[in-house]
Amino acid sequence: MIVTTFLMILIMLLVWRSHWILVLIFTILSLVVECTYLSAVLLKVNQGGWVPLVIAATFFVIMYVWHYGTVKRYEVEMHSKVSMAWILSLEPSLGLVRVPGIGLVYTELAVGVPHIFSHLITNLPAMHSVVSFVCVKYLPVYTVPQEERFLVKRIGPKNFHMFRCVARYGYRDLHQKDDDFENRLFESLLLFVRLESMMEGGSSSDSDIEPQRISTEREQSSTMALAGRGSLLTENNRNMIFSLNDHPTAMSSSPILSDDSNSIIPVKYSPVLLQARRQQHAGDMDMELELELEFLKSCRDAGVVHILGNTIVRAGRDANLIKTISIDYIYAFLKRICRENSAIFHVPHESLLNVGQIFYV
Repeated sequence: MIVTTFLMILIMLLVWRSHWILVLIFTILSLVVECTYLSAVLLKVNQGGWVPLVIAATFFVIMYVWHYGTVKRYEVEMHSKVSMAWILSLEPSLGLVRVPGIGLVYTELAVGVPHIFSHLITNLPAMHSVVSFVCVKYLPVYTVPQEERFLVKRIGPKNFHMFRCVARYGYRDLHQKDDDFENRLFESLLLFVRLESMMEGGSSSDSDIEPQRISTEREQSSTMALAGRGSLLTENNRNMIFSLNDHPTAMSSSPILSDDSNSIIPVKYSPVLLQARRQQHAGDMDMELELELEFLKSCRDAGVVHILGNTIVRAGRDANLIKTISIDYIYAFLKRICRENSAIFHVPHESLLNVGQIFYV
C-alpha cells in the first residue's frame, strides 16, 4: 500500500498535474493510515505479522522481474532493429515474391524496422504486397478520440507499399473487435494516401517547378543556336546564362539571349502553357492516386494476415544465478501466463502468424 501511494503521488504530479496542496494532503492522510498498519505489523512479526510482509515482498519481486524483463526485451529489440538503409537497398519486391494481401506486423518499436521482419523474410520465400508495421502505444490520458487513433507514415518508396501505423489508446479505451480494428486501420491508410497525394500535388503545382524546366529548355536551345552559328558569347552573356541556371525561379522576368548575341530581351511565358502543364501534372497525380487506392483495396479483399512477434528472452551464459533465475524461470513463467496480443486484439486463428525469436541478455 505504501508503494502504491508513492506511485499515486507520481501520477498526480506528472500526469494529472494536480496542485501541490492536494498532493500534500493526500500524502499525509494516506501515509498516516498506512504507516500505522505497517508499524503494527512490525511490532507483531513473531505473532504472524511476517505473513503480510512476505506477501508484499513476493508481489514486489514479481513486479520488479516483469519490469526488468520487459525493459531488457525492448532494449534488445531496439538494438537489433533493421536500418532504413537496408530496406532501401532492397528491390521493390524486397527480394521475395509479393503475394496479394496485407500483412500487419505487430511490433513495440515506433521507429525503425523490427528485427522480426528481417527474420521473417529471411526464412519465408514470400511476403504480402502491402506491409504495415503496427505499434500499439498506451498514453497517459483517459481516452483517445477515434479520429486521432492512428498515425500513419510511409516507409521507403511508394512501390515498396510499406507503411507504419501507430495505434494510440488511453487507459480507459478498450480494443474493439478485429473487424473494427482492421477497418479503421485500413480507412486511416487510405486517408493517409489521399492526403499524401494532395500535399505532393500542392507542392508540385507551384510555379517554381514547371517554369524551371521551360527555362532550362529555352536556355539550352538559345545556347545551341548561337554555338551552331559560330557566334562568340561575351563575358556578360555567359554570366547572365549562369545566373539563370543558379536562379531558375524568377521566370516571369528572366532574360535570355536573342539572335543578336549582344542584346538581351525579356521573355514572358505563356500562362496557357503553364496551366496546361499543371493540369497534365495534376492528371498524372490523380491517375497515380487512383491506381494506388485500387491496389490497396484489391489487397484488402485478398485478405489480411496478423503477424505477431513472439520474442523469447533468455539469460546469457555469463549471467549470474540471480539473473538466470529471474529471466529464465520467473519472467518466462509470467510471460507464459500473461494474455497474448492475439487475445487482446481478438485476432482469429486462421489469420494469425506467430513468429518466434530468441534473444540472450
